[in-house]
Amino acid sequence: MTPLLTLFTAPKPFTNPHIDTIQRNAISSWKQLGESVQVIVMGSDAGITEATAELGVKHIPNVRCNSSGTPLISSLFELARDASDTPLYMIINTDIILFPEILDSIKKTVSQTERFLMVGQRWDLDIRERLDYSGDWQRGLKTRLKVNGRLHPRGGSDYFIFPKNCYHTIPEFAIGRAGWDNWMIYEARRQGWKAIDATADIQIIHQDHDYSHLPNGQPHYRLPETYENVRLAGGPRTIFTLIDTDTVLENGQVKKMPWNAQKFWRELEIFPLVVLKSYTLAQIMYAILHPLRAYRDIRKWMQSNNKA
Repeated sequence: MTPLLTLFTAPKPFTNPHIDTIQRNAISSWKQLGESVQVIVMGSDAGITEATAELGVKHIPNVRCNSSGTPLISSLFELARDASDTPLYMIINTDIILFPEILDSIKKTVSQTERFLMVGQRWDLDIRERLDYSGDWQRGLKTRLKVNGRLHPRGGSDYFIFPKNCYHTIPEFAIGRAGWDNWMIYEARRQGWKAIDATADIQIIHQDHDYSHLPNGQPHYRLPETYENVRLAGGPRTIFTLIDTDTVLENGQVKKMPWNAQKFWRELEIFPLVVLKSYTLAQIMYAILHPLRAYRDIRKWMQSNNKA
Protein backbone atom coordinates (compact mmCIF):
# COMPACT_ATOMS: atom_id res chain seq x y z
CA MET A 1 0.00 0.00 0.00
CA THR A 2 1.39 3.40 -1.02
CA PRO A 3 1.26 5.88 1.88
CA LEU A 4 -1.00 8.89 1.52
CA LEU A 5 0.87 11.12 3.94
CA THR A 6 4.44 11.70 5.10
CA LEU A 7 4.43 12.93 8.68
CA PHE A 8 7.74 14.49 9.72
CA THR A 9 9.12 16.14 12.85
CA ALA A 10 12.28 17.18 14.67
CA PRO A 11 11.95 16.36 18.37
CA LYS A 12 13.60 17.83 21.41
CA PRO A 13 16.33 15.77 23.13
CA PHE A 14 14.92 12.78 24.99
CA THR A 15 17.01 13.55 28.09
CA ASN A 16 14.28 15.17 30.19
CA PRO A 17 12.07 12.33 31.52
CA HIS A 18 8.82 14.20 30.94
CA ILE A 19 9.81 15.30 27.41
CA ASP A 20 10.84 11.70 26.72
CA THR A 21 7.40 10.50 27.83
CA ILE A 22 5.30 12.96 25.85
CA GLN A 23 7.37 12.56 22.68
CA ARG A 24 7.04 8.78 22.81
CA ASN A 25 3.31 9.21 23.41
CA ALA A 26 3.01 11.45 20.36
CA ILE A 27 5.01 9.26 17.97
CA SER A 28 3.17 6.15 19.18
CA SER A 29 -0.17 7.82 18.37
CA TRP A 30 1.04 8.59 14.84
CA LYS A 31 1.84 4.94 14.32
CA GLN A 32 -1.81 4.17 15.05
CA LEU A 33 -2.65 5.84 11.73
CA GLY A 34 -1.44 2.67 10.00
CA GLU A 35 0.05 2.08 6.57
CA SER A 36 -1.46 5.25 5.09
CA VAL A 37 1.20 7.28 6.89
CA GLN A 38 4.98 7.23 6.85
CA VAL A 39 6.55 8.71 9.98
CA ILE A 40 9.97 10.36 9.73
CA VAL A 41 11.82 11.67 12.79
CA MET A 42 14.78 13.96 12.10
CA GLY A 43 17.74 15.21 14.09
CA SER A 44 20.72 13.98 16.07
CA ASP A 45 19.91 15.19 19.58
CA ALA A 46 20.38 12.87 22.53
CA GLY A 47 18.07 9.87 22.63
CA ILE A 48 16.55 10.23 19.15
CA THR A 49 18.34 7.24 17.67
CA GLU A 50 17.32 4.98 20.54
CA ALA A 51 13.70 6.21 20.62
CA THR A 52 13.12 5.84 16.89
CA ALA A 53 14.60 2.35 16.91
CA GLU A 54 12.36 1.34 19.80
CA LEU A 55 9.25 2.87 18.24
CA GLY A 56 10.00 1.52 14.77
CA VAL A 57 9.95 4.74 12.76
CA LYS A 58 12.33 6.12 10.15
CA HIS A 59 15.15 8.28 11.48
CA ILE A 60 17.14 10.84 9.46
CA PRO A 61 19.93 12.28 11.64
CA ASN A 62 21.66 14.72 9.29
CA VAL A 63 19.62 17.92 9.48
CA ARG A 64 21.14 21.28 8.61
CA CYS A 65 21.24 23.67 11.57
CA ASN A 66 21.83 27.36 12.11
CA SER A 67 24.83 28.79 13.97
CA SER A 68 23.10 28.08 17.29
CA GLY A 69 22.69 24.41 16.44
CA THR A 70 18.93 24.64 15.93
CA PRO A 71 17.53 22.54 13.05
CA LEU A 72 16.30 24.49 10.02
CA ILE A 73 12.73 24.10 8.78
CA SER A 74 13.96 24.26 5.17
CA SER A 75 16.18 21.24 5.76
CA LEU A 76 13.31 19.25 7.29
CA PHE A 77 11.14 19.92 4.22
CA GLU A 78 13.93 18.95 1.84
CA LEU A 79 14.73 15.74 3.69
CA ALA A 80 11.07 14.74 3.91
CA ARG A 81 10.60 15.17 0.15
CA ASP A 82 13.81 13.27 -0.61
CA ALA A 83 12.86 10.38 1.67
CA SER A 84 9.22 9.98 0.69
CA ASP A 85 7.25 10.82 -2.44
CA THR A 86 3.71 10.89 -1.05
CA PRO A 87 0.84 13.09 -2.28
CA LEU A 88 0.66 14.88 1.07
CA TYR A 89 3.03 16.04 3.80
CA MET A 90 2.51 17.02 7.40
CA ILE A 91 5.03 18.75 9.65
CA ILE A 92 4.04 18.40 13.27
CA ASN A 93 5.38 19.16 16.74
CA THR A 94 6.54 16.10 18.65
CA ASP A 95 4.24 16.70 21.61
CA ILE A 96 1.02 16.33 19.60
CA ILE A 97 -1.23 13.27 19.86
CA LEU A 98 -3.35 12.46 16.80
CA PHE A 99 -6.50 10.38 16.44
CA PRO A 100 -6.97 8.09 13.40
CA GLU A 101 -10.04 10.01 12.13
CA ILE A 102 -7.68 12.72 10.92
CA LEU A 103 -7.12 10.64 7.79
CA ASP A 104 -10.80 10.82 6.87
CA SER A 105 -10.73 14.61 7.21
CA ILE A 106 -7.63 14.82 5.02
CA LYS A 107 -9.16 12.62 2.30
CA LYS A 108 -12.34 14.70 2.24
CA THR A 109 -10.29 17.87 1.89
CA VAL A 110 -8.24 16.45 -0.98
CA SER A 111 -11.45 15.56 -2.82
CA GLN A 112 -12.51 19.22 -2.76
CA THR A 113 -9.36 21.24 -3.44
CA GLU A 114 -5.89 20.77 -4.94
CA ARG A 115 -3.69 23.36 -3.22
CA PHE A 116 -4.24 24.05 0.44
CA LEU A 117 -2.88 24.31 3.93
CA MET A 118 -4.70 22.59 6.80
CA VAL A 119 -4.10 23.92 10.32
CA GLY A 120 -6.14 24.02 13.50
CA GLN A 121 -6.33 24.69 17.21
CA ARG A 122 -5.07 22.19 19.75
CA TRP A 123 -6.43 20.92 23.05
CA ASP A 124 -3.97 21.23 25.94
CA LEU A 125 -3.85 18.34 28.41
CA ASP A 126 -1.49 17.47 31.25
CA ILE A 127 -0.15 13.96 30.65
CA ARG A 128 2.62 12.59 32.84
CA GLU A 129 2.60 8.88 32.01
CA ARG A 130 3.25 6.68 29.00
CA LEU A 131 -0.03 6.02 27.24
CA ASP A 132 -1.31 2.55 26.41
CA TYR A 133 -2.53 2.38 22.82
CA SER A 134 -4.10 -1.06 23.10
CA GLY A 135 -7.84 -1.64 23.30
CA ASP A 136 -10.27 1.27 23.01
CA TRP A 137 -7.62 3.89 23.79
CA GLN A 138 -9.35 6.64 21.83
CA ARG A 139 -12.50 6.62 23.94
CA GLY A 140 -10.56 6.76 27.20
CA LEU A 141 -8.32 9.57 26.03
CA LYS A 142 -11.21 11.63 24.62
CA THR A 143 -13.11 11.24 27.90
CA ARG A 144 -10.06 12.50 29.77
CA LEU A 145 -9.75 15.38 27.32
CA LYS A 146 -13.40 16.33 27.75
CA VAL A 147 -12.97 16.54 31.52
CA ASN A 148 -9.54 18.17 31.79
CA GLY A 149 -8.66 19.50 28.33
CA ARG A 150 -8.38 23.19 27.45
CA LEU A 151 -8.87 24.57 23.95
CA HIS A 152 -5.77 26.63 23.12
CA PRO A 153 -6.19 30.17 21.74
CA ARG A 154 -6.00 30.64 17.97
CA GLY A 155 -2.54 32.20 18.09
CA GLY A 156 -0.46 29.04 17.74
CA SER A 157 -0.42 26.13 15.28
CA ASP A 158 1.16 22.73 15.85
CA TYR A 159 0.58 20.90 12.58
CA PHE A 160 0.55 21.83 8.91
CA ILE A 161 -0.84 19.54 6.20
CA PHE A 162 -0.21 20.38 2.55
CA PRO A 163 0.09 18.66 -0.86
CA LYS A 164 3.49 18.03 -2.41
CA ASN A 165 3.03 20.81 -4.98
CA CYS A 166 3.11 23.45 -2.22
CA TYR A 167 5.92 24.93 -0.10
CA HIS A 168 8.93 24.15 -2.27
CA THR A 169 10.77 27.29 -1.16
CA ILE A 170 11.20 27.77 2.59
CA PRO A 171 13.29 30.47 4.32
CA GLU A 172 15.99 29.31 6.74
CA PHE A 173 13.70 29.33 9.77
CA ALA A 174 14.82 27.86 13.09
CA ILE A 175 12.45 25.19 14.35
CA GLY A 176 10.88 25.54 17.79
CA ARG A 177 10.93 29.34 17.60
CA ALA A 178 8.04 31.65 16.76
CA GLY A 179 7.49 33.16 13.32
CA TRP A 180 7.85 30.24 10.92
CA ASP A 181 4.43 28.76 11.72
CA ASN A 182 2.80 32.16 11.16
CA TRP A 183 4.61 32.41 7.82
CA MET A 184 3.06 29.10 6.70
CA ILE A 185 -0.43 30.63 6.91
CA TYR A 186 0.76 33.91 5.37
CA GLU A 187 2.36 32.08 2.43
CA ALA A 188 -0.79 30.05 1.76
CA ARG A 189 -2.86 33.24 1.61
CA ARG A 190 -0.25 35.05 -0.47
CA GLN A 191 -0.12 32.20 -3.00
CA GLY A 192 -3.90 31.97 -3.23
CA TRP A 193 -4.11 28.44 -1.80
CA LYS A 194 -6.96 27.62 0.54
CA ALA A 195 -5.87 28.23 4.13
CA ILE A 196 -8.17 25.86 6.03
CA ASP A 197 -8.96 26.02 9.73
CA ALA A 198 -9.75 22.36 10.48
CA THR A 199 -10.40 22.78 14.21
CA ALA A 200 -14.04 21.70 13.96
CA ASP A 201 -13.18 18.32 12.39
CA ILE A 202 -9.66 17.55 13.60
CA GLN A 203 -9.07 17.17 17.32
CA ILE A 204 -5.44 17.06 18.45
CA ILE A 205 -3.92 16.91 21.92
CA HIS A 206 -0.96 18.99 22.98
CA GLN A 207 0.73 17.53 26.05
CA ASP A 208 1.69 20.25 28.53
CA HIS A 209 5.41 20.87 29.11
CA ASP A 210 7.74 23.57 30.39
CA TYR A 211 10.47 25.43 28.50
CA SER A 212 13.45 23.92 30.29
CA HIS A 213 14.80 22.67 26.96
CA LEU A 214 15.27 26.26 25.73
CA PRO A 215 18.08 28.68 26.69
CA ASN A 216 17.50 29.96 30.25
CA GLY A 217 14.09 28.28 30.18
CA GLN A 218 12.62 31.22 28.22
CA PRO A 219 9.50 30.85 26.05
CA HIS A 220 10.54 30.61 22.40
CA TYR A 221 8.98 33.94 21.39
CA ARG A 222 11.55 35.84 23.51
CA LEU A 223 14.62 34.28 21.91
CA PRO A 224 16.88 35.99 19.32
CA GLU A 225 16.15 33.16 16.87
CA THR A 226 12.49 34.14 16.93
CA TYR A 227 13.38 37.70 15.91
CA GLU A 228 15.45 36.24 13.08
CA ASN A 229 12.54 34.03 12.02
CA VAL A 230 10.27 37.08 11.85
CA ARG A 231 12.87 38.92 9.77
CA LEU A 232 13.16 35.96 7.38
CA ALA A 233 9.39 35.78 7.12
CA GLY A 234 9.35 39.32 5.79
CA GLY A 235 8.66 41.32 8.91
CA PRO A 236 6.04 41.58 11.67
CA ARG A 237 3.13 42.12 9.25
CA THR A 238 3.55 38.49 8.08
CA ILE A 239 2.68 37.12 11.53
CA PHE A 240 -0.56 35.41 10.52
CA THR A 241 -2.65 33.23 12.83
CA LEU A 242 -5.73 31.06 12.47
CA ILE A 243 -7.92 34.14 12.21
CA ASP A 244 -6.20 34.75 8.87
CA THR A 245 -7.37 31.49 7.32
CA ASP A 246 -9.99 31.97 4.60
CA THR A 247 -11.81 28.62 4.77
CA VAL A 248 -12.92 26.11 7.39
CA LEU A 249 -13.41 22.35 7.41
CA GLU A 250 -16.74 21.46 9.03
CA ASN A 251 -18.43 18.07 8.81
CA GLY A 252 -16.10 17.12 5.98
CA GLN A 253 -16.92 20.20 3.89
CA VAL A 254 -14.46 22.92 2.98
CA LYS A 255 -16.41 26.16 3.38
CA LYS A 256 -15.67 29.85 3.18
CA MET A 257 -14.67 31.31 6.53
CA PRO A 258 -17.64 33.16 8.07
CA TRP A 259 -16.96 36.83 8.64
CA ASN A 260 -17.66 39.01 11.64
CA ALA A 261 -16.45 42.51 12.50
CA GLN A 262 -13.07 41.26 13.68
CA LYS A 263 -12.57 39.23 10.51
CA PHE A 264 -13.60 42.16 8.30
CA TRP A 265 -11.07 44.56 9.80
CA ARG A 266 -8.33 41.93 9.77
CA GLU A 267 -8.94 41.14 6.10
CA LEU A 268 -8.76 44.85 5.36
CA GLU A 269 -5.46 45.04 7.22
CA ILE A 270 -3.84 42.15 5.33
CA PHE A 271 -5.30 43.05 1.91
CA PRO A 272 -2.10 44.83 0.79
CA LEU A 273 -0.08 41.70 1.61
CA VAL A 274 -2.22 38.88 0.25
CA VAL A 275 -3.73 40.67 -2.76
CA LEU A 276 -1.47 43.59 -3.69
CA LYS A 277 1.72 41.78 -2.53
CA SER A 278 3.08 45.02 -1.07
CA TYR A 279 4.71 45.13 2.36
CA THR A 280 5.03 48.92 2.18
CA LEU A 281 1.29 49.31 1.68
CA ALA A 282 0.74 46.80 4.47
CA GLN A 283 2.76 49.00 6.81
CA ILE A 284 0.71 52.03 5.82
CA MET A 285 -2.56 50.15 6.34
CA TYR A 286 -1.34 48.95 9.73
CA ALA A 287 -0.54 52.53 10.76
CA ILE A 288 -3.99 53.70 9.64
CA LEU A 289 -5.81 50.97 11.54
CA HIS A 290 -3.51 50.87 14.59
CA PRO A 291 -1.96 54.34 14.97
CA LEU A 292 -0.96 53.95 18.62
CA ARG A 293 0.73 50.59 18.03
CA ALA A 294 2.49 51.96 14.95
CA TYR A 295 3.72 54.96 16.96
CA ARG A 296 5.08 52.65 19.68
CA ASP A 297 6.78 50.46 17.08
CA ILE A 298 8.48 53.50 15.52
CA ARG A 299 9.66 54.74 18.94
CA LYS A 300 11.02 51.31 19.79
CA TRP A 301 12.82 51.12 16.43
CA MET A 302 14.34 54.59 16.90
CA GLN A 303 15.50 53.78 20.43
CA SER A 304 17.19 50.57 19.30
CA ASN A 305 18.93 52.43 16.46
CA ASN A 306 20.18 55.14 18.83
CA LYS A 307 21.62 52.49 21.15
CA ALA A 308 23.39 50.87 18.22
